[in-house]
Amino acid sequence: MAKLKIKKEDLVEVISGEHKGERGKVISVDITKNRAIVEGVNKVSRHTKASAKHPNGGIVEKEAPVHISNLKLVFNGKAVRVGRMKNEEGTIVRVAKVAGDEKGKNKLEVIK
Repeated sequence: MAKLKIKKEDLVEVISGEHKGERGKVISVDITKNRAIVEGVNKVSRHTKASAKHPNGGIVEKEAPVHISNLKLVFNGKAVRVGRMKNEEGTIVRVAKVAGDEKGKNKLEVIK
């Protein structure tokens, strides 16, 4: 199973599909299905039966999962590609692959 480059609490942008261009915070990530639930994106309506939690029942709107391949991490206001590399201490950190000044070269900035 590959490591995912998007974590809970990250700000992401949808890059394809019906909700293209929308941004939101990641609520949860399902590693086995490669899906993430993003706040305010891909809302669906669920019909609920009356219960102690929802005494009246009715229609409830909630977010449905979005595939990880349709999301890009937002870093410094821009949607960027994400890589992983070791830093000086030997721990693995996420880095943003930002377009550099040289032709065809990318510079890497550590994501905090």
